[in-house]
Amino acid sequence: MAMSRHVTGWLQAVPLTVVLGCFLIAPIIMIVVVSFWGATEFSIYPAFQFDNYSYLFGSAVVWKVFFATFKYAFITWAFTLAIGFTVAYFLAFHVRTQSMQIALFLLCTIPFWTSNIIRMISWIPFLGRNGIANSTLISWGVIDEPLEWLLYSDFSVILAFVHLYTLFMVVPIFNTMMRIDRSLIEAAVDNGATAMQTLRHVILPLTKPGIMIGTIFVVTLVMGDFITVRFMSGSQKANVGRLISNDISLLQYPSAAATSVVLLITVLIVIGILLRFVNIRKEL
Repeated sequence: MAMSRHVTGWLQAVPLTVVLGCFLIAPIIMIVVVSFWGATEFSIYPAFQFDNYSYLFGSAVVWKVFFATFKYAFITWAFTLAIGFTVAYFLAFHVRTQSMQIALFLLCTIPFWTSNIIRMISWIPFLGRNGIANSTLISWGVIDEPLEWLLYSDFSVILAFVHLYTLFMVVPIFNTMMRIDRSLIEAAVDNGATAMQTLRHVILPLTKPGIMIGTIFVVTLVMGDFITVRFMSGSQKANVGRLISNDISLLQYPSAAATSVVLLITVLIVIGILLRFVNIRKEL
């Protein structure tokens, strides 16, 4: 009987294993293989060489691009965490009725009913030299001339990232906060804890799994995004995603594959470090 259940379990896992093998593991293996190939201006050829990796680790430009990618990821993470935690805290502890919580939560998801590109591009007429933001500030007498750094700058790139990915921080934090036993908060209050002490010593530690899940979502999405950087920086800034995209457009597939492998390893290291701080399996 036990052997029959064991065999049945393996048979049930076979379809998912095949799907993961064909659509996840096999493509990754192919990318790793191609990363060692060589390329000319017009063709690529099978080989086993480290030229692509030597160029990556020996190029100052590539290091700057990786640094810019980490900068975008860190700043975006900081803003999305601050906004996401505040919104989730308000929904979980200050909105009393479940129906209102659901209504306000759905309100937060309305922007996601449209595509990322449309929501991103909508910032361009707002932040432009003759856009709504500059026109309003000039009419109020706050500034005398348009602010050039509002658009096609690091500011616009990070603003778009925060707009696009904040909900990925709100959802897991809100989900974790809703699981907190309210009797723990009542016990903290009964023992004379202030609101800030309760937040710091009760709510925040219990919310760590949700924060880590949101962090993984935001960091991985930002580090792999290239469309946002391209449009919101006016092609004046770059990240690793844009580097890969440029190599692909130039048919330099081995170089793009090598950059993808390095990016994948980097993201996995970041996720591994995050998972050392908290066990998120309880939330899954």
